[in-house]
Amino acid sequence: MTLHTRTFLRALTPPLLALLSLAVQAAPTVTRLTPPSVLFSSGNPGPVIARFLPGQRFDLQATVRPDDAGKTITAARFEIDGKPVATAAAVTLRDCASGCAKSLPVNAAIATVRAVEVMKAGLHEVTVTATQSDGQTVRARGNFEVVPFQTGGAKVKNIIILLGDGMGAAQRTAARIVRGGYTQGKVIEPLAMDTFPVTALIKTASLNSVVTDSSPGMTAYVSGNKNNNNEEGVFPDDTADPFDNPRIEYLSEYLHRTQGKALGIVTTADVFDATPAGNAVHTSNRGAGTGIVDQFLDDRSLTGLKVLMGGGRKWFLPASEAGSARSDRNDYAFSATDPHTAEIVKRWGAAPGAIDTGRDLIADFQKAGFRYAPTKAALDAVDARNGQPLLGLFSLSNMNVALDKIDGRRGKAAGASASASVVDDYGFPDQPMLDEMAAKALAVLERQPKGFVLMIEGASIDKQAHAMDTERWMLDTIEFDRAVKLARDFADKRGDTLVIVTADHECAGAALIGGSRLTDLKLQEQLAKGGKENVRDPVVGAYESAGFPRYRIAADGYPETTDTDYRLLVGYGANADRYEAWRTQPKPLQDGQQPFVKKEPLSTYPATPFARNLAANFLVTGQVPGDSAVHTATDIPLSAFGPGAWSFGGVMDNTDVFFRLAQAAAHGVVYPAGLRAAPARR
Repeated sequence: MTLHTRTFLRALTPPLLALLSLAVQAAPTVTRLTPPSVLFSSGNPGPVIARFLPGQRFDLQATVRPDDAGKTITAARFEIDGKPVATAAAVTLRDCASGCAKSLPVNAAIATVRAVEVMKAGLHEVTVTATQSDGQTVRARGNFEVVPFQTGGAKVKNIIILLGDGMGAAQRTAARIVRGGYTQGKVIEPLAMDTFPVTALIKTASLNSVVTDSSPGMTAYVSGNKNNNNEEGVFPDDTADPFDNPRIEYLSEYLHRTQGKALGIVTTADVFDATPAGNAVHTSNRGAGTGIVDQFLDDRSLTGLKVLMGGGRKWFLPASEAGSARSDRNDYAFSATDPHTAEIVKRWGAAPGAIDTGRDLIADFQKAGFRYAPTKAALDAVDARNGQPLLGLFSLSNMNVALDKIDGRRGKAAGASASASVVDDYGFPDQPMLDEMAAKALAVLERQPKGFVLMIEGASIDKQAHAMDTERWMLDTIEFDRAVKLARDFADKRGDTLVIVTADHECAGAALIGGSRLTDLKLQEQLAKGGKENVRDPVVGAYESAGFPRYRIAADGYPETTDTDYRLLVGYGANADRYEAWRTQPKPLQDGQQPFVKKEPLSTYPATPFARNLAANFLVTGQVPGDSAVHTATDIPLSAFGPGAWSFGGVMDNTDVFFRLAQAAAHGVVYPAGLRAAPARR
C-alpha cells in the first residue's frame, strides 16, 4: 500500500469506509447477451452480427452470474434504445438449479423475453440490467440492426430455394462434364443451373466457426442470422434443454404470418436432417429427431407447412413398431408451470409438445388433412388439383442416392456377385427421384392462393462427398439439376416466382484433377496389379492428357455407365485416408442412420472409405483425422432466376440472401443501381 493510499484511508469517516467497502464488492456478471453482438463481447460497435426484418420476431436473453454462492439474481429488465422492452411479467428468470449448462453455478440465472418485434429500421442498442439479492446491479449492452425494406416493384408470389448440400463449384463442374459433355473446350449441353442469369459467391461461416455444418448453413438463408453449428433457428444459450433456446423467426414463419404463404420441404435425406429442419424447426440439437418431426406437424400454424417429402419414416412410427427411432431422449415438452418454456407457447404460439414415443405421427398427419405417399407409385397417384397437403416418406431414414435408384430401375444388382440391387437391400425399391418429388410439390403448392416458399434439397451430394464416393455424388448433382430445371421452367412460365440455387457449404474439397488415360478395361488390368505405380502413375492424366471425358447419356437422363473409358478423375483436399481405385463403388458405405444397418444385407456394405478398394493397394493419405472427408470454408456459388434475381451478385454473406428474398416477397423487386428495367425473360 502506498503512502498516499494510507493517508487517504485515515481521512475517511466510518460511514464513508462502509460505502467504499460496498463499492469494491464483486458485482454480478452478465456472461451472455442475446442477440449476439461484438459490442457485448469486445466493446466494439461492429461488425453488427444480428440483423432482422422490420417486425421479424426474435428472443432477448441474458445469462447472469452472482458474485458468490450466497447470492441470487432477483430481477432483470431489458431495454432497447433506452426504452423498456416489455412489462416485468414478460421477463422470465430461470434459476440454474433447474437445468442450465454444467459450466454455470446453480445460483446463476437466465433472463428471457420472447417474440420481440422492432419495426424501426436502423442500428439499435439492447441493454439488460440485472439485480442481485444484496441490491447490487449489473448492466450490459449489445446491438442489432433492423434492415429497412425498400420501395420496390411487383412482389414475387413464390420463392423456390434449391439447395445442393455440400455442392461447391467443383461439384457443379463435375456434373456439367458428366451430363453435358465438352467438345473442343465448349460445353455441349449446359446444366439447368448454368442458365440462370445471375451468380454470386456466398460466404458460409457460422456463428462459431469458419467451417459451417448444414444447420447454420441453411438457416442463414431463411432467418438472416448466424447460428452455431448443429443449431437450427435459434441463438445459443446456457440451458440444457435443446428446444428452449432463443428463437429467430424463419422466412416461412414471417411470410405465413404476414402474407399467408405456404411452406413446402422436399429432400432426399431423412426429413429430420439439418437442411429440411432448418426451414421450420427451432432447436439447438440437430439430432433431436423425435421433437424435430413433431414440430413439423404441431407448429404448422406458424410455418404454413403444406408439403413434406423425403426419407425418415423411422421418426413417424410408434416406438413399438420395428424400425422406429422415436425416443424420450430427443423429444420435448414445454411445461405450463415453467415460465421459461411456457412463454414460448404463449408468445410464439408454438405447440407445447409432449413426451410421446408411442405417437403414430403418420396417422396424425393424415388426421390433419395430409395425404400420405409411402412409394413412388403412391406419389404418382396423388391428385394435386385440390391442393391437399402432402406427406411423403419413402424410406426409414435417408433415401437411396440417384445412382442406386437408377440402377434399381434398370435392374442392376449391387455388384457382380450380388443378386439384388441396393434399393432392394434397403427394402425400398420404389423410391421417387428428386425431380419427381419436386414436380408433385409444385403441383400442390401452386394451388395455394397466397403463394409459397419451397425448399428442395439434393442432400447426398454432401453425404457421398463425405464418403469420397465420387460417382454417387456426381449423379446426385445431376439428379439435383433435373429438379433445378423443373423449378426454372415453372418460374419461367409464371413470371411471379424467384428461384435460387445454391449450397450450404462445400464438402470434401473436391478437385477435378483430370481424366483417366486408360480405357475402363485397361484400368481394371492396372487395378489387378495394384500399387501407386500401376493405379496412379499410368492412369492420371493432367493438363492436355486429361482430354474431354465423355459419358453416354441414356434415355432416363443419367449416364449409361459411370465406368466409362477415359473417365473424369476427382481428388479431395479435405479427405480422410482412403484407398482409391477410380471406378464406381458397387455398394455405398454403410449409413449409420438406417435402423437395420447392423443386420444383413446392409451389414455387408463397406463401413468406411478405408475399408474399400483394398485390392488396388493405392493408399491416399488424408489431411484430416477420422473416417470421412469434411466440410470446407470455401465460398460457394449461388445462381438466381426470375423477378428479383438481379439483386443477387458479387460476394455476399449467406445471411444477405434472406433479406433479398424477403424484400422481393414482402415489398417488391428492387433492381440494382444502373439497371433501370427488368431484364428480359427467357
